[in-house]
Amino acid sequence: MLDFSFNYLTTLQKNIFPGLPSLQHLDLTRCHIQHIGSDAFFNVRNLSVLILTGNPVKYSAKSSFNILQQMCKLVLVDTGLLSLDSLNLQNLTSLQELQLGTNRIFSIALPNYATGFKNLTLLDLHTNNISVIKADHMSVLRKIGGNITLILSKNPISFIEREAFKGIHLDGLDLRDAFSSSATVRDVTGNLSGLNVNRLTFGSFEDSRRIQIYDASLDNFCFIDFQEIYFYQSKRSYLPSHALGCLTNCSKISLRRVGFNTEETFLFQNLKEIIVIQAQMSYLPGLKLSHQPNLKSLVINDNHSSSEFKILEHLPNLEYIDLSGNNLMMSCCEDELIDIPKLWYLNLSVNAKVKIRTWGFLNLTSLQILDIHDTNVKVENQHSFLQNLRYLIYLDLSYSQITFKTHLFFQGLISLKQLKIAGNTFRKDIFSEIFSNLSTLEMLDISNCAIEDIPWPSFHNLHNLKHLTLSRNRLMSVNFLTCPSLSKLVSFHADGNNIASISPTVLQNLPMDLQILDLSFNPIECSCSHLEFISWIINHQSVLKNPHQMSCKAPTKNSRVIDFDFTHCIQRVIITVPIVIVLVVMLLLLPALVYKFQFQLRYCCTLLRGYRTPRQQEYSYDAFVIYSNKDEAWVLDELVENLEKGVPPIQLCLHERDFEAGKSITSNIVDEGLTGSRKIIVVVSQHFIDSSWCRFEFELAQSWLVLGKSARIIIIILEDVEDRKIKTVFGLHKYLKKNTYLKWKGNALSNIRFWTRLRKAIIANK
Repeated sequence: MLDFSFNYLTTLQKNIFPGLPSLQHLDLTRCHIQHIGSDAFFNVRNLSVLILTGNPVKYSAKSSFNILQQMCKLVLVDTGLLSLDSLNLQNLTSLQELQLGTNRIFSIALPNYATGFKNLTLLDLHTNNISVIKADHMSVLRKIGGNITLILSKNPISFIEREAFKGIHLDGLDLRDAFSSSATVRDVTGNLSGLNVNRLTFGSFEDSRRIQIYDASLDNFCFIDFQEIYFYQSKRSYLPSHALGCLTNCSKISLRRVGFNTEETFLFQNLKEIIVIQAQMSYLPGLKLSHQPNLKSLVINDNHSSSEFKILEHLPNLEYIDLSGNNLMMSCCEDELIDIPKLWYLNLSVNAKVKIRTWGFLNLTSLQILDIHDTNVKVENQHSFLQNLRYLIYLDLSYSQITFKTHLFFQGLISLKQLKIAGNTFRKDIFSEIFSNLSTLEMLDISNCAIEDIPWPSFHNLHNLKHLTLSRNRLMSVNFLTCPSLSKLVSFHADGNNIASISPTVLQNLPMDLQILDLSFNPIECSCSHLEFISWIINHQSVLKNPHQMSCKAPTKNSRVIDFDFTHCIQRVIITVPIVIVLVVMLLLLPALVYKFQFQLRYCCTLLRGYRTPRQQEYSYDAFVIYSNKDEAWVLDELVENLEKGVPPIQLCLHERDFEAGKSITSNIVDEGLTGSRKIIVVVSQHFIDSSWCRFEFELAQSWLVLGKSARIIIIILEDVEDRKIKTVFGLHKYLKKNTYLKWKGNALSNIRFWTRLRKAIIANK
């Protein structure tokens, strides 16, 4: 496929396209093409789809399209085409779709060579200038018809010659807005007699301002042989009785903004499907549909007036009833739906009020899907009204203003797989048992039900549950997720609740198959005391739905959980852990712990003593260098070269060179670096800021500085770093504000001054 639409080509010649023998689909929509040469498509001659919509073609060579012998779909919409005769398509014998809408074609007549289009299924001539249709115009269509859909919508047809369509067989005919005026509709359609069409589409488009089809114009339906009728109006109207009499042989009736309003009885012997959308009927279904032997589907949606429901009975093959969105007020259902043994789908959603009697579904034993969402549902007896629906697999009672008062509400639904009851309320003492008999349930939605707590055994029999939705409730805990019966859970939605944290025990025992967990829009507590939960969130974003919508309640309101900064928690740990370890060791006197945590004890003792007593100590090194591994080249080439090889030589402690092998890093930092060195050199760079180990070493050095009460730290700014990033290292920004530091500039004159000042700072007080 090559989509080259909305480019600027103007002229199509052979050299426009390279050799693309495998190209099947070419889209040249609105490319300003005006000239099509005779060999324009030579290099793409195996095309099966060509789209030239919206090009102002002024010249097309007679042989330009004939090379496309594999063409199945040709789109020449809005190309300024005046006549079908101007097209030379005789070699396109594989053509299936020819779309010529929005042009200036004045005749429906096809060229004689079109009799070779044996595979043609669509001829689209919408929005042209066809006003007259004569018998000889239809001669080619008469020969190739049978499987063709002919679209003549939005043409100003004012005259059809008598018997012009006689003997014509079409799969579909679209005549929406296809007449010059309302007055001509009856006369023009009268000459469609003799037409045999599977699907007849008639009337007007939704936004049409051209014509309205009046009742008297529909008499001629009786002279057309069609199986399916699609009648659409731009304004609401009714289908009169005399027109209904012409539809008795239909298999499908589809109406939009056209309703029924008759008390007459019609027998639709072949009728299988009725669809009525956006009509205006005072009662449903609007006509007597009982005793229709083959009716399978009844759909009446979006009726624009308050309606009552009349009886449907003795419909042996009716399987599907959709009465949603009709402002309907009705009782249900044993006296309204009588002797409909095969009914498996019933939709009464988005209506005004439905009252369900005690045995309302007694005779609807075949129901598999029942949908009454967004409707005020009144149930006479909650203990028994559903128990006869043993084959029901889908039940939607969402936002139906029900208060569930008994744990037997869903008694008898032994096959139920999907249950939606969002937007309702529960009596507090029944929640733990209300789902106990739904062992086959796979999906459960109880969103927006003001639920504050769910007892742990509430789902103990739901061994097949895969999808659980508890959004927009008031839950503070999800401990019930550890229930073994939820082991097959795949998705869990708890967004919009009051969940601040989830315990490590629950996190460790989540269902193994869980793939989607939605905790967005909960007031997560972002504190060090919930560090494990926050870490879990950050590390499991692939499972979490909308992790970017998880916000902190505290300490930083509205900040994202995934942006939580662990730095202050680490700082707390650095101070707290050694102290706790010392206390534990002192209380328990366990030698093993003393040995294991000897560094922490040593560090803690050093902090507590504060180096208050004067002591004589021999240092192994003149300075300990804290730096990032990524700055090692500068340290070795510049720092070591100038200090250790200078006069007098200054001995530096470098972690990669001087730390004792086999000893823990923290012990080496304390023993070799901080305790064994007279001064501490800190090489600050962007790499230093990004390194957690560098930050850790600097924080330890600050502890020594405070306790030692001497300015032992020497700061070298290796490269410029933004203030906001410096502030991320605890104490660094404050230290730079209060103490003199050295800055590396890299030029010869500055280097001499730099090394002099650094050497002087290191050997001071030696």
